[in-house]
Amino acid sequence: MSGPSEGTLRDTVALVAGATRGAGRGIAVELGAAGATVYVTGRTTRERRSEYDRPETVEDTADLVTAAGGRGIAVPTDHLVPAEVESLVTRIADEQGRLDVLVNDIWGAEKLFEWDTPLWEHDLDNGRRMLRLAVETHAITSHHALPLLLRRPGGLVVEMTDGTAEYNRDTYRVSFFYDLAKSSVLRMAFALGHELGPRGATAVALTPGWMRSEIMLETFGVTEENWHDAEEHEPHFAISETPFYVGRAVAALAADPERARWNGQSLSSGQLARVYGFTDRDGSRPDAWRYLVEVQDKGKPADTTGYR
Repeated sequence: MSGPSEGTLRDTVALVAGATRGAGRGIAVELGAAGATVYVTGRTTRERRSEYDRPETVEDTADLVTAAGGRGIAVPTDHLVPAEVESLVTRIADEQGRLDVLVNDIWGAEKLFEWDTPLWEHDLDNGRRMLRLAVETHAITSHHALPLLLRRPGGLVVEMTDGTAEYNRDTYRVSFFYDLAKSSVLRMAFALGHELGPRGATAVALTPGWMRSEIMLETFGVTEENWHDAEEHEPHFAISETPFYVGRAVAALAADPERARWNGQSLSSGQLARVYGFTDRDGSRPDAWRYLVEVQDKGKPADTTGYR
């Protein structure tokens, strides 16, 4: 199957915080494809760009959600500003009276981290900004949104990060600040699991694999149509996946009446694809984190046989 069938989430109200591009956009679109009403937030609009200075807008994401079969509602929001987040949640409460799924995907720090640069050499302002964007935004959003989500039993919170708890426990991720940011989000899901579980809701951490986001495709000088060309320079890119793959993971979780079994856990798109049976848009089922451990990190030649 590609993902949950059309209409499966017809009565579901979701908030995808940080949905302008990348995983957030993929998640919002796939929730829409299953019929959900999806509020999408971000800082880049058709009138104003954030410091990213990229062309993707939050309104574009909302239009894609609607085109996929759901109802997309764009609400430009800076998740570092509590008053804006409070206003967003008040609007959802007024318009819908409920919130069933919260996806914390706020990030916005690709231009701030420095690869393999030790703490004392890393730009301190950029590192501190990264932590605010990656961690503080999630806490602010959950603080304001969870009371609404808890109005009804069965709510789902998805904390988006990079890497599973097992992988990040044993692997240094990029730099001190990046490592701390992504590990913090994993721990946030664990803590929320303890706080939400007894109150009838579920919290999980979720990571995509090597994702073909707009920024990643641009970095390799390819498009989604010819992405295989990037393998000439980086053969391991063969294990990559679209943002819609992790989107289908979220849609599958939201449609699962027994999703509480995952409460507090760290999950990946490839792992959930095996459980729920969904595929990426090309019909493949990449398992990037198993591939990283068993092939790439061991210095073996690129070979995705058995991993897609």
